[in-house]
Amino acid sequence: MPLWLALCVAAGIVIGSFYTSHFSGNRLNIINSGSSRLSNLLHIIDDQYVDSVNINDLVEKAIPQILAELDPHSVYISAKDVAKATDELKGSFSGVGIEFTIRQDTIHVQNVIKGGPAEKAGILAGDKIVLIDGKPFVGKIVTDDEAKRRLKGPKDSKVRIGVRRYGEKAVKHFTVVRGDIPMKSISATYMLNDSVGYIRIKNFGEKTYVEMLASLQQLTIRGADKLVIDLRDNTGGLLDRAVQMANEFLPKDRLIVYTEGRKSPRDEYHTNGKGSYQHIPLVVLINEGSASASEIFAGAMQDNDRATIVGRRSFGKGLVQQQIGFPDGSMIRLTIARYYTPSGRCIQKPYTLGGDADYEQDILSRYQHGELFSQDSIKHTGPAYHTVGGRTVYGGGGITPDVFVPEDTSAVTSYYKQAAMSG
Repeated sequence: MPLWLALCVAAGIVIGSFYTSHFSGNRLNIINSGSSRLSNLLHIIDDQYVDSVNINDLVEKAIPQILAELDPHSVYISAKDVAKATDELKGSFSGVGIEFTIRQDTIHVQNVIKGGPAEKAGILAGDKIVLIDGKPFVGKIVTDDEAKRRLKGPKDSKVRIGVRRYGEKAVKHFTVVRGDIPMKSISATYMLNDSVGYIRIKNFGEKTYVEMLASLQQLTIRGADKLVIDLRDNTGGLLDRAVQMANEFLPKDRLIVYTEGRKSPRDEYHTNGKGSYQHIPLVVLINEGSASASEIFAGAMQDNDRATIVGRRSFGKGLVQQQIGFPDGSMIRLTIARYYTPSGRCIQKPYTLGGDADYEQDILSRYQHGELFSQDSIKHTGPAYHTVGGRTVYGGGGITPDVFVPEDTSAVTSYYKQAAMSG
């Protein structure tokens, strides 16, 4: 019996040593993997840190920093900001229907949307909002986010607004019934002369394609047989709407754009030949503020030799984001692929992983280097590509126009700059 007991103890020691050396080591490796380390770190802070810590706030601040290490366009959107981030693309929101600026801790109404609730109630551009729902709304509490939070609300709900109007001493009171406020993608449609139509598109939202068809129909009725599409300062939006628009102007089986990423197989978008404006002479206006979907449309027109691109080199945003939601209502927009024009050029301008001050200051850098005033100052970072007709185009930083037009500074007087900077 003593011999058997001794053998069992020895065997136990051997087996225990084996499992400790092998499996505990693996467990340590698992704990030290990236994602588990973050989770464990939060648990340790919550359990052992000297002061109490709001872990949710800590995570809220950490996620943007992590995404910032990837690229300039992967971002985190908190639950409270999701609606604001998606309103513009949806094409409408529920509110009072004013555009405002904040000066000297007070809301100044800049514009009252035609036909909106505020106009119906009698609010005018120039009014200063000083009361909301009977409570003073002036001073340090007045921020852009807080103003929108108080003025926006469910359709048919009411908000009481007190304003000071120029030339009147007493505060005027209005009850505004909130309603759906349309956000038009197309801000102008008119004839430049007897034969040339003009359409200015601000962004690519859910209703942009329908709005464009309506504008094209108006211009056709007025006799337009040539067209100018203005995408200057259009920061982009939905890829599908840019593809639908391009389809209207290109013949069948033409490549519009393709996307490709490490985990995203090449996805090509081709025309179906059903576009109604495949032969109308076309000019597309772009500048350094034209980005993303604007560059997709302009690149498709240029690479297919379908339009003359006029203006200055576009922004250079060629990364594809996918929206991924979290259970608490927040979400991230994570870059999963890159856009490529039909000739194969990537329109994304160079950036450095982990954040790059030069990327953020690129437009200012272009100004300082003279690119906004001289075509010779444009620097291409990518190789040469060729259009369907054999013309040379360049990638690696936006769409370079076929016809360069320098920045117009004749209207930028000292008075204008002071007025603009003060809101």
